[in-house]
Amino acid sequence: MGSGYHPRAVTENRPRFPAELSGFAFSGETLTRADALRDDPAALAGLWPQARVIVLEADGSALADAGGQLLVVSGAELGGGPGTALFLGMLDESAWFSVDAEAVLLTAPQRVDLRRAAAAWPAALSGAFAFARAMQHWRSRTRHCGICGGANEFRRGGYVARCSACGNEQYPRVDPAVIVAVSDGPRLLLGRQASWPPRRYSLVAGFVEPGESLEQTVVREVLEETQVRVRSCRYLGAQPWPFPGALMLGFIADAEADPPCVDGELEDARWFSVEEIAAARQREFDPGSDEVGILLAPRISIARSLIEHWYLGRLQGQAS
Repeated sequence: MGSGYHPRAVTENRPRFPAELSGFAFSGETLTRADALRDDPAALAGLWPQARVIVLEADGSALADAGGQLLVVSGAELGGGPGTALFLGMLDESAWFSVDAEAVLLTAPQRVDLRRAAAAWPAALSGAFAFARAMQHWRSRTRHCGICGGANEFRRGGYVARCSACGNEQYPRVDPAVIVAVSDGPRLLLGRQASWPPRRYSLVAGFVEPGESLEQTVVREVLEETQVRVRSCRYLGAQPWPFPGALMLGFIADAEADPPCVDGELEDARWFSVEEIAAARQREFDPGSDEVGILLAPRISIARSLIEHWYLGRLQGQAS
């Protein structure tokens, strides 16, 4: 049952969104959400037999074929109707849904986690997987009403949790967080958490607090984590980061050349020169090298795109 799915070329009228940053996961072509269909159970039932269905394990991994590609089954193969399946949207004239593996008892050669999919699958498929994974996480934690404790029922194709006792409705949540390429001009500020792989360094990031603007969050988070004072900042782009439900808002910031001082979340923070970033980039192409140095954030992340944006900007500035 099912087969590895290789999508047709994206239609020319699919919307494209130019951005200053590019190259990271979950930001390219994706499915159309088709919100109006969420209110039409009859239409969803009619789409079900020919629908493409992503099957997710409880840990958020997706069933895959022997080649590591997404294993997609049709609604007709699963039988019945969409029931409690989550309606994801439309792609290449097909409806897409996701279901929990425990509900369909389907076997597959492999399970693929979202990070692996983001690095290897076409953008439309990894984006659909990310969407399904984030919604799965929200629904698994919204089984009961936050007001009276009654059992929730999922409606509108899986997007509204309505309490069967008091009628209270809950909606999917996204947690906004800033991530910042902080520079004093010639250097870039990077830090690391103790839980990260050895030698991994990345950008300062943190969640937006109530009553706070994004710019205020940038200033506060950088100061709290490194004691570096930000003078100004500018928004560059965003990345959905469904691990489990964040939206990373990327900024570049100018800062004072303060010596970094960590106390809490970060294990270390340092200023790095263009030459040190260049060496770290080159090290990725020579994994067998014995040279000791830092490892940068993975290329699927907006953190890496922000690092690249700063690095290439410095090279252009030096060449001009």
